[in-house]
Amino acid sequence: MNENNVEIVPMTPSDWPAVAAIYQQGMDSGNSTFTRQAPASWEEWSAHKLPDCRLVARLQGETVGWAALSPTTSNRVYRGVVELSIYIAPGAQRKGVGSALMRAVISESEAHGIWTIQSLVFPENEGSVKLHLKNGFKLMCVHEKRGYMRFGPYAGLWRDVVLFERRSQIAGVGKDD
Repeated sequence: MNENNVEIVPMTPSDWPAVAAIYQQGMDSGNSTFTRQAPASWEEWSAHKLPDCRLVARLQGETVGWAALSPTTSNRVYRGVVELSIYIAPGAQRKGVGSALMRAVISESEAHGIWTIQSLVFPENEGSVKLHLKNGFKLMCVHEKRGYMRFGPYAGLWRDVVLFERRSQIAGVGKDD
């Protein structure tokens, strides 16, 4: 996929150093996750993600964003319900990277039978909130004081988390999906 000079390609283990660096930048901002540090290895990170629907975004050959899906439970009934992680390098934000990556991961997820994508976002992360709403996600609820932040600019504060959800109009519409 090539849109607005953004190239979206499947993620491979060789992308891990760039993916980890972008992930860490998001963590350091204090507005992406309660996690403090990126996993030490591709294998550690990969163990918690679905094997499909792992994408990287590149601008002029440089990896500037990534998206991946995680199962929400091991219960087979919910095999089509996943949680989205999407991260854009600070220098690539507001350049169409997030939109291109989001559209690609939605398309890829539907091709793999995913019918619901959930995403947890800090309400202060206005860019992510707008990205989700722009791409058909519904704001389902706000989990008040979901977790206690122990590091970064929000250290010592309880943080609210917004739950977004997107229901596919393609995958999961039949009884045999």
